[in-house]
Amino acid sequence: MERYWNQEIETMSREDMKKLQDERLVKQVRHVYENVEYYRNLMDEKGVKPEDIKSTDDLYKLPFLSKADLRDTYPYGLLAKPLSECVRIQSTSGTTGKRVVAFYTQYDIDLWEDCCARAITAAGGTKDDVCHVCYGYGLFTGGPGFNGGSHKVGCLTLPMSSGNTERQITFMRDLGATILCCTPSYAAYIGETLHDMGYTTDDIKLKAGLFGAEPWTEEMRHSIEESLGIKAYDVYGLTETSGPGVAFECSEQTGMHINEDHFIPEIINPETGEVLPEGEVGELVFTSITKEAFPLLRYRTRDLCVLSRKKCSCGRTLIKMSKPKGRSDDMLIIRGVNVFPSQIETVLIEQGYSPNYLIEVDRVNNTDTLDISVEMNIQQLSDKVKDMQAQERNLAEAIKAVLGINPKVHLVTPKSITRSEGKAVRVIDRRKLHD
Repeated sequence: MERYWNQEIETMSREDMKKLQDERLVKQVRHVYENVEYYRNLMDEKGVKPEDIKSTDDLYKLPFLSKADLRDTYPYGLLAKPLSECVRIQSTSGTTGKRVVAFYTQYDIDLWEDCCARAITAAGGTKDDVCHVCYGYGLFTGGPGFNGGSHKVGCLTLPMSSGNTERQITFMRDLGATILCCTPSYAAYIGETLHDMGYTTDDIKLKAGLFGAEPWTEEMRHSIEESLGIKAYDVYGLTETSGPGVAFECSEQTGMHINEDHFIPEIINPETGEVLPEGEVGELVFTSITKEAFPLLRYRTRDLCVLSRKKCSCGRTLIKMSKPKGRSDDMLIIRGVNVFPSQIETVLIEQGYSPNYLIEVDRVNNTDTLDISVEMNIQQLSDKVKDMQAQERNLAEAIKAVLGINPKVHLVTPKSITRSEGKAVRVIDRRKLHD
């Protein structure tokens, strides 16, 4: 039987949800206009006043916000509440430019933790579970979000953070962890280390995992499920809109339910900004309608996905977003071809290789080069050079069939690619370093 954290909201009729969203949006637009000078100026430039926004049907009239706006207004330029009412900041884990800092009142934190509690409950979590959180703590939102959500559900919470993987597994076994929260690449590494330590899935009690913060494929999901003996659930969030818990998978696993009572989603054409109809692929845009301290209106996530209101077997009526198909700003253009790392990962796993790989793009004599280093597993190792070259050729051909361009594939020994305990670094684009 499907469990809900807040059944009234999660199964609310479309009519009632729209009414709730309309009320909250009108109130939020006025709050932002009156308290955030930067956004008020954007609205004035566009000739939009708060009274022009009467319902979610008027959302398109509002200006967009992007990460560039957040960096330009760092640190306090988008703050909508006095600092005396704010109790915490979180920050993005990005490494380029100024960091993005988000502010929270106690009310904001309560709502955020409530969203994370919905995600844990949808994955089968109850007060009888032991929730092992190894997302990073500190400025990164993953650890604090699921820590708070786990407390709300009443789970015994293990605030492990990332790193020291053998200790993670010791605690996991000794304390009988049943739910794992971390990045998918770290979950894969935990599974690998578990087996390297001589254990099997019979030696742990995990039943479910809540994985997000980086792109991952269905093939990687199945690989993690097999190595840890769990059901792997996708979660989605952004520091800019609160953190994990913006959207979560249910038992049907055909997309993530968006917590629409807090976040209104739109899909736009990333080039023109035009709002696209349901079912079309485009860039995901979010409007926060309950956040007090840092409420972003029409924030461009750069994630490419699809929205669907198709009826779900779990009983939830919350709109679903597909797993992001890539990012409009992470897309690599190599020799004029659009390439997403997820396409390469899918081929690797389909061909029996591990999801540990590194994509390196460079420009030599005015021509783009694509080098992909891929870890082999023990069974794929061979001391015959011809065998290795044949494997590399076959894999290169399989990747070319999907991308339409020739990569250079380098098969490397197991565990030779550096593991990440946070977000995995999958791409190095040296063209950016040269330009």
